Amino acid sequence: MSTIKTPPVQTTSGRRASISREEILQATLGLLGPHRSLSSLSLREVARATGMAPNSFYRHFPDMDALAIALIDLAGTTLRRIIGEARHRVSAERSVVRSSVEAFMEQLNTNQKLLHVLLREGSVGSPAFRDAVERELRFFEEELCADLKRLAKLNNTGLYEPELTARAITRLVFAAGASAMDLSPEQHASFTQELCIMVRMIIVGTQTMSRNQENRL
Repeated sequence: MSTIKTPPVQTTSGRRASISREEILQATLGLLGPHRSLSSLSLREVARATGMAPNSFYRHFPDMDALAIALIDLAGTTLRRIIGEARHRVSAERSVVRSSVEAFMEQLNTNQKLLHVLLREGSVGSPAFRDAVERELRFFEEELCADLKRLAKLNNTGLYEPELTARAITRLVFAAGASAMDLSPEQHASFTQELCIMVRMIIVGTQTMSRNQENRL
């Protein structure tokens, strides 16, 4: 027996009487673009995009800053899952580096704009936004560090200063991603190749430094 979905209740003014937190987040993402950051959005724009009365916004968020930080948290959580899955789907033909970098670059072309949130708000957002982005980057570093240690042990390659190695890779990829936002899709392939090489340079460097340290002992 099929279930008939009840349409959202609307007020006499045509505005929706109820709306979910997730719908507000998705509507806000839809407002972002190459020249629109979270800090440039107004509550009225968000309300208009969701079809809700402005006062309904406060049932979910105390202010626009809270909405922006929730969106940054969503972006970080989603991207860590996507890139983490890519690191664990490696094969003989696709290295951890290439799989991770390609997954990162693919997010630049999606309609979700989640990666854009982290890349843009980390440089142009308010101090509160930058702090939220910095927190997400540290989460990326912690998860990458754990994977680097696991792979170094599995392949017996050694790893010098794993936390610093993870930080170097994370900061390189996100800094490069910020500049890649302005590239055309046709330029992404060569950019991805260059980024893979740069990440491998860091990894080879940390492996070499680990061996040199062992030789001095």
